[in-house]
Amino acid sequence: MDFEFIRTNAPLYVHAALLTLRISFFGIAWSMVVGLICSMVKQFHIPLLKGVVNGYIEISRNTPLLIQLFFLYFGLPKLGIVLSSEICAITGLGFLGGSYMAEAFRSGLEQVPKIQSDSGFSLGLTKGQIFQFIILPQAVATSIPVFCANIIFLVKETSVFSAVALADLMFVAKDLIGIYYKTDEALFLLVVAYLIILLPISLLCTWIERRVRYGTFGDSNLISGK
Repeated sequence: MDFEFIRTNAPLYVHAALLTLRISFFGIAWSMVVGLICSMVKQFHIPLLKGVVNGYIEISRNTPLLIQLFFLYFGLPKLGIVLSSEICAITGLGFLGGSYMAEAFRSGLEQVPKIQSDSGFSLGLTKGQIFQFIILPQAVATSIPVFCANIIFLVKETSVFSAVALADLMFVAKDLIGIYYKTDEALFLLVVAYLIILLPISLLCTWIERRVRYGTFGDSNLISGK
């Protein structure tokens, strides 16, 4: 193991890790928005849009992120739409993650007892107010473990972004291997970089899940009064 090589090239991984984190943040935020909108469409049973949402979820979940990125980066220019590598990465991650987040929201919404909605109607709340203030908070709390798993999954999916010329962690690792043939050292730095990114996220998610559980949110038995 060439530790001098590791010391010299570690800053490249730091820069790539910051880029990966930035792309992950915006992509995951976008996926949360898409997932919420899709879950609302399905929750309120909007006929035409519900079919569109179902089609989007099936396409997104059953095609690899790499293929989606190729379509955005190489396919859209044929139609006169040129996107930068970063925009393609954020859009692709949001497109893929949106379907997973939509299913996470859906599973949470299904666990909220119907009596919660009935209670809201009895208080004179509108359908939108019931969804915003009663159903959605409980659904989100219930789905925290799924959201956390999706976030970690999406961060790991960023490893394919090098295919669209984005200088992320995988791009740097492959570049160094191609130039210096230091495979062990480059992959060691890659593993360490992903551990530094993902381990704190995992620990934070565990802490949030415990806090939510202690607050009784996310416990279907407590919510239903059993």
